[in-house]
Amino acid sequence: MPYWRLSSFYFCYFAALGALIPFWGLYLKQLGFSAVEIGELMAIPMATKFAAPYLWGWLGDHLGHRMLIVRTGALLTSLVFLAVFWLQGFWELGIAMALFSFFWNAVLPQFEAVTLLYLKQQTNRYAQVRVWGSVGFIAAVLLLGVAVDRNGPTVVLPVLFVIYLSIWLSSLLIADPAAEMVVDTQTPILSILRKPAVMAFFLVCFLLQAGHGVYYTFYSIYLEEVGYSKTLIGQFWAVGVIAEVLVFLIMHRLLRQLGARRLLIASLLLAALRWTLIGNFPQAPPILLFAQLLHAATFGSFHAAAIHLVHHYFTGRHQGRGQALYSSLSFGAGGALGSLFSGYLWNSAGAATAFTVATLITLVAVVIAWRWVVNEL
Repeated sequence: MPYWRLSSFYFCYFAALGALIPFWGLYLKQLGFSAVEIGELMAIPMATKFAAPYLWGWLGDHLGHRMLIVRTGALLTSLVFLAVFWLQGFWELGIAMALFSFFWNAVLPQFEAVTLLYLKQQTNRYAQVRVWGSVGFIAAVLLLGVAVDRNGPTVVLPVLFVIYLSIWLSSLLIADPAAEMVVDTQTPILSILRKPAVMAFFLVCFLLQAGHGVYYTFYSIYLEEVGYSKTLIGQFWAVGVIAEVLVFLIMHRLLRQLGARRLLIASLLLAALRWTLIGNFPQAPPILLFAQLLHAATFGSFHAAAIHLVHHYFTGRHQGRGQALYSSLSFGAGGALGSLFSGYLWNSAGAATAFTVATLITLVAVVIAWRWVVNEL
């Protein structure tokens, strides 16, 4: 397994997320957009994640050259992103965001499938590779927090462009794994999707990410309005991902001891607690710090358990589309609707209400996971 080449790709990919998620909303706010407009614009990358991964996943499953898709998506992302340097109006910026995120969202699901193919029967080692993505995110938020304090949110633009280019360069170092054995009699993917456990699983993933919408869209703006510096905001983001890193290091043990289903449910319960704390105690740094440590569960353990379940639900030539569906329905549809409606809630009812709604959505996901999600089909 090319451990360091796979890990370097994750490092670069999630460094881009570390630049985009915490600071893009601040950049949009500086351009003069309202809370509703920021919510709508931040929903665009999530919305493209609904359709793009499945389209690229279908191509990857049928053509077999997943890394070609990864390289093409990464290069086109970099080229299209250049337009953002000159566009500042709502519609033109929205169109540019839709285009570059369409290509960017082609990349990760296919690369996840490539990583799992390299791991073969050692899928519990996935977290040991993916952890470098968290390290990249931490590096980006810490360094950019200081840079934004000194130079303003526009510094995000050149940094993001360089990171997008580095994603493409790192993809050139990785070859496609050995060809998969295609079984002609494999169960059609629609018959898998009709299984109650699979439908419940995707609904749970959708609801969790819908609950994350207000956090991803407004957390930095929320803390800035309370009075925290950009440097400190970056440090709060970093604390969450450091906790995620520590969980990834022991994830293979947690999966063996608890199983993916129990880990999924525990992560959802801790997510509900996290949104409650953030929404009600913004001026209490120790509570915010503890809430950020819960990112280890709301993203880290949940994502690892979800990837594990997708790998077991979708096998053989369905692997790429399974990963794409997970990305599309959770980070795509769930994230987009969560970001969109969080803007309306933030504008009409305020931060506390928006985070309360996120808590309630997550608790609904707990009930569904408890009742219907299973470890194996």
